Parts: sequence; C-alpha cells; structure tokens
Amino acid sequence: MTSVPAHDPGMLTTGIRVGLLDGFRLCVGQRSAPVPLAAQRLVALLALWDRDVARCEVSGTLWPEANQAQANGCLRTALWRLRRTERTLVIATPTHLGLCPAVRTDTDETIAYARRLLEPADRCDGHPLHPQPLLGVLLPGWYDDWVVFERERLRQLTLHALESLADRLLDAGRFGTATDAAYGAIRADPLRESAHRTLIRVHLAEGNAHEALRTYRSYVDLLQRELGIGPSMQLTSLIRPVLPREPRHSGACQPAGPADARLMYARSI
Repeated sequence: MTSVPAHDPGMLTTGIRVGLLDGFRLCVGQRSAPVPLAAQRLVALLALWDRDVARCEVSGTLWPEANQAQANGCLRTALWRLRRTERTLVIATPTHLGLCPAVRTDTDETIAYARRLLEPADRCDGHPLHPQPLLGVLLPGWYDDWVVFERERLRQLTLHALESLADRLLDAGRFGTATDAAYGAIRADPLRESAHRTLIRVHLAEGNAHEALRTYRSYVDLLQRELGIGPSMQLTSLIRPVLPREPRHSGACQPAGPADARLMYARSI
C-alpha cells in the first residue's frame, strides 16, 4: 500500500480534535468548526479505520449505491468542502487518504483506556478510575454498515471495561463509583448477566443484602419476560447465601401468589 506522506508540522493547526461519541464534533483549538455531513462521514471513517485508506475503498464505502465515477466525484467534493473548514485535517495522495497523525479522537482515547482496564497488571496510573469515558455511544443515528460494525465493536469493548473497572473500584472500596460503573454496563445492555453479577457483588460487599436481592429478582423477571429463560448457576450461587429462609407453616398449603412464586423459583435453582 502507498503510504500517506508525513505532514509538514509547520502547517498543522494546533489542537485539532475529532469527537465521534454521542455525535460528531470537530474542534480546532478552542472553537467548534462546522463540517458538512458528507465531510463528517469521511472524517469519521478515516478516524475509525485508523490507517491509510485507498481512495477507491473510501468512495465505495461512503457511497455504495453510486457507480465508481460518481462515488469518486462525491469524494472529491467532500474533500474540497473539508479543506474549506480545516485544510490540515486529512492528508491526501493521488491514491490514498489518511487522518493527520497529530489529530486526536475521543474514540482512540476511550479504546486506550478500556484496553488498560482489561490488563490486570496495568494499574492505570495517571488516569482517574471513573466510568464516564466509557459511556459514550458511537455516532448515534448513523446507520451505515461500517458505522454499525464499529459501534458494536466499541460497545463490546467498553462493556468488558466497565465490568473490569467496577471490580477494580470494588477492590479499592469505592463502592459508589463501582455501582456507577456496573450500572453503565447494564444501561448499555440490560440483559447482560455479567453486568448484573458485578452490581450484585458490589451490593454484597457493602453489606446491602436487600439491594442485592432486589437487583437479582428484577433481573430474573426481565430474563423471563424478554427471553423466557432463567439465570445461570453463577448468578444463583452468588445470591443464594442471602436468600431469606422460607418460613415453616402449619396446616394446609395455600396457593402461592406471584411474589411467592418468584421467591420459590429463586430458591429452586
């Protein structure tokens, strides 16, 4: 592949940042720069793919329904409009395009933070342990195939990172922030059992058996309602020590109500 040449540092505008989480943004220094939609899509693709990309691959991906000549024309127009906004953002050769290496992106920062959290030996020194950098959604409202793929890839990475962060915070005794991290994972995927297990472990470590039981029962109801299945043995084994003892009743058995049925189900697994 032909590499995009290194850019002249003297021509680079200082402090260019591309935001893709929770919507597209381009910031140059302290100002926000408006970018036409076609140019936004070009910048987003180059930022997410993070490599030198052949012009024909870019145009074919961004304008898949156009023929090659039309797609190439759309690409040239997008580049022209982008250069009117910030001419140093994209580096172009006759065959390839790439984002200027000095440009910062929030997705790169989130991915780097998530990967550090997933390395057990990495203490993440110099980075505050907080869930906020992991909570953004990649380009909401964009439904191009390449965006949907990257959105799901980032979502899966941040879900694992949020659970790892909650465990680290739990070990450090920071229960409130650990709860926030666990809820962040649940909000992103309400049916994700590992996120609920993480939240229940935090409640149990705090001594909040009631909260742990409430979280468990709420999740059991959700699973039954949405998927028609029960929780795993991992989850039931985690909660079993704090399940209330079933009272002994004399006389004839009475029919169980809905709440009693849920408790009996929890005890039986």
